Amino acid sequence: IAAVASISVVGIAIGLGMPLLSFVLEARGFSAGMIGLNTAVAGIASLAAAPFATPLAIRFGMVPVVLAMLAAGGLSFSGFYFVESFSGWFVLRALLHFAITVLFILSESWINHCAPPARRGFVLGLYATVLSLGFAAGPWIFAQLGSGGFLPFGFTLCLIALAAVPVLFATRDAPDLAE
Repeated sequence: IAAVASISVVGIAIGLGMPLLSFVLEARGFSAGMIGLNTAVAGIASLAAAPFATPLAIRFGMVPVVLAMLAAGGLSFSGFYFVESFSGWFVLRALLHFAITVLFILSESWINHCAPPARRGFVLGLYATVLSLGFAAGPWIFAQLGSGGFLPFGFTLCLIALAAVPVLFATRDAPDLAE
């Protein structure tokens, strides 16, 4: 449940973040090229984050790293509302996608380590379905909440905080990647 909750917010953050952030930047008068440049930071941050996911979990533990990445993702996502500086958005985009990449890798690792072998395919299918539903829910949430004001940012922050609850209760069930 903890790993699935984590991956659900990854899907929502990506599914909602892409259109929301583009619309906000466009409303602030930035060109399509500059918006695309800012969006490209997501891919670079994801590539940079991947090698750090497992070493971070080995050093600090799965649950503390997942909670830290949920916090970093939530704060950076809501930070887009407050930060006016375009260069600040590059930092926020990098932090957001670093965090969600680490969450993606660790939640998948968690599933692979903890799912019973006889049920692993079912659990991975559930995991992939929840991720896909998160991707689909993001644009739907955007359509419902729009891009004006703090509401879409605050709503996402609340979803991320809710995803942290099952992680807090899963300390004993988290795999020890050092093994």
